[in-house]
Amino acid sequence: MIHLEPVAIPHVKVIAAYVIFLGSYVVFAIGKFPGMKIDRPGAAIIGAVLMVAVGIVRPSQALRFIDFKTIVLLFSMMLIVAYLRLGGFFDWITQLVLTWLKPRHLLPMVIFTCGLLSAFFVNDIICIVMVPFVLAAARQMRVKPLAYLLAVATASNIGSVATITGNPQNMLIGSYSGISYRSFLFHLGPVAFVGLLLDWLVLHLVFLRTGTRDPKLEVPVSVGSVDRSKLVKPGIVVAFVLAGFLAGVPPAMMAALGAAIMMITRSRDPQQVYRQVDWGVLVLFVGLFVIVGGAEESGLVGILLRAAHSWNLQNAGVFTVAVAGISNLVSNVPAVMLLKSAVPRLPNAHTGWLTLAMASTLAGNLTITGSVANIIVVERAKSDVQITFRDYFIVGLPITILSLLFGCMWLEWIR
Repeated sequence: MIHLEPVAIPHVKVIAAYVIFLGSYVVFAIGKFPGMKIDRPGAAIIGAVLMVAVGIVRPSQALRFIDFKTIVLLFSMMLIVAYLRLGGFFDWITQLVLTWLKPRHLLPMVIFTCGLLSAFFVNDIICIVMVPFVLAAARQMRVKPLAYLLAVATASNIGSVATITGNPQNMLIGSYSGISYRSFLFHLGPVAFVGLLLDWLVLHLVFLRTGTRDPKLEVPVSVGSVDRSKLVKPGIVVAFVLAGFLAGVPPAMMAALGAAIMMITRSRDPQQVYRQVDWGVLVLFVGLFVIVGGAEESGLVGILLRAAHSWNLQNAGVFTVAVAGISNLVSNVPAVMLLKSAVPRLPNAHTGWLTLAMASTLAGNLTITGSVANIIVVERAKSDVQITFRDYFIVGLPITILSLLFGCMWLEWIR
């Protein structure tokens, strides 16, 4: 994290910084600017440009505010997952699951498959891959797909808490905190595992009366063929990258190496891969770095931290609730960017970083808009199933409360 020397900023510019910061975070909270077609990445671009234009952030400072390790890690993981997806890796996983699947095992299979894949790959992409599979499986088994779609969203959020590469906010925290991949997995892996069990319990109980508990397989499950020879190179590269993570190699460097090796190919058109990258998320990150940097320069972040001091954030439970609340208000990545300056001031910064990762991720299960993964599931399934706010909240509330409660107690016990 770059610490820059504070400079005197005219009062008018300070007010401008406050307006830019608050305006940007309003868009992050509601998803778009009222009456205009400005989404979260667009707000991040506009906010960052205005911070530089009004003189709060100098152009040279803007580059130093951007944490390029996080950008490189996120971009590299997107490339690796893109090659896996185009190579048929996820189709192969689906084929294996459907080949051995019994109808009564559909719910736990969806939960633990999504959770495991999301632990090591970006959870948003896992949702993109799993929604069509769940819809097809539910259709062939003659069961209502709602429970299984909710399982995709909630389990991908829970599973992603386990590692630095599980989701964008964890990547950000991993870069700022310096916590190793192994330490992150050791502390938050159990939270993910127990969270998936709680997810299964809640979904099972909520949908027990709907007839989805023991579906009948009325038609055979068909699976497409996968050329497994195309999976050899991606499999070797992924194993190499994961081994590097666990061995202590800096995640950004290891992921970049893996992505570079993947791109050495004679058969795959790189344009296909680039289309799989979520450029909007990358833009959001870059803009956020500059916006929050400007807020720090203007003194706004300091004011917010002093105000938050009265909340007794040193208490693990209070900090967890505060992180969960802010994450649902402005989304988890902006929340982490806002709270990153508060963590070093906590009595135990190591536990504070882990709590920030745990709470900001698990809080995403509270409502549909709590995480991008949830929105992906709702949007990709809407032609077949309309998932309402109430449908999601009925399971999201207990899952969020139970998983956060366990996560908070676990981190307090293990520290």
